Amino acid sequence: MRRVSRIAVAGVATAAFAVTVSACGSSSTSSTGGDNKSKGIGLAYDVGGKGDQSFNDAAYAGFEKAQKDFGVGGRDIEPQDGESDADKVQRLETLAKQGYNPIIGVGYSYAPAVKTVAAKYPKLTFGIIDDNTIETKNVADMVFHEEQSSYLAGVAAAKATKKNHIGFIGGVDIPLIHKFEAGFAQGAKSINPKIKIESQYLTATAQEGGFSSPDKGENAADGQIDAGADVVYAAAGLSGQGVIKSAAAHKVWAIGVDSDQYKQDALAKYKDSILTSALKNVEGAVYDLTKSVADKKPLSGEIRGDLKSGGVGISQSNPAFAKNAGIQAAIKKAEEGIKNGSIVVKTS
Repeated sequence: MRRVSRIAVAGVATAAFAVTVSACGSSSTSSTGGDNKSKGIGLAYDVGGKGDQSFNDAAYAGFEKAQKDFGVGGRDIEPQDGESDADKVQRLETLAKQGYNPIIGVGYSYAPAVKTVAAKYPKLTFGIIDDNTIETKNVADMVFHEEQSSYLAGVAAAKATKKNHIGFIGGVDIPLIHKFEAGFAQGAKSINPKIKIESQYLTATAQEGGFSSPDKGENAADGQIDAGADVVYAAAGLSGQGVIKSAAAHKVWAIGVDSDQYKQDALAKYKDSILTSALKNVEGAVYDLTKSVADKKPLSGEIRGDLKSGGVGISQSNPAFAKNAGIQAAIKKAEEGIKNGSIVVKTS
């Protein structure tokens, strides 16, 4: 039976890591000296890797906190440039052979590898983030209603713009990122049906660097801002750092994604230009799956985070956003509508 679980909010803890290098990508290992028979969490990052201040770093935060709270160790492995599905299979099999449980693929691109390796190791629990196509009893498909948080980002952008002209930058032209764009556009048009929205995807495939190229993000944002946009929302992983850099240079607003990018150390010098972030609780998904294994009640099936459950949301860290009465009233109205079903957010 496929079970659905609320994805809870998890905080960030710290752990000591020793860096090693393997044939399937660079990795870090840690041990807390716990008594659990499992070595702990095995985490395999998506394109862009750790340090993207967004999607992968949200997974890393859950990885760290789970290790601390459950007294287990862990190993996290970076992706390689231009890697194949076979490389991903090797990476996950390495974690399985070494005794990690659960093993989590961060990103939809891990679907073929998770399906293959989970079948070989039926006693282990696997998780995949942003894919719900693996209907296997030892796999948790951890997905989100990204369109709902993006709708809130669109509301914020439409209230913050002074030119009635905003922009969206997607990392890769795929259905997952179309959800971000669709929600953003719908939210903005709920405030101003005539608002002008620039839209651009950086690449057609992830292999071309759409999620891992800050320079591509910066160039795209430069173009949209030059065209008149004064609020730009990026759903582009590591490439989004370039969008934020561009917004800061042009003194316009950027909207972050997945993590609360206003609070990311690597983006601190740009934070005054980060209006808010559309949040996706990848951190909580990693934490909850690990907890379920530690409790010997492993989750499986589709686990979908939405606005009502706290799986997605909008950050309030920037005082310019949190203290703006007009924006806050509009956000509250939108949140209530999405939660009670009177607003149905489009996904394409």
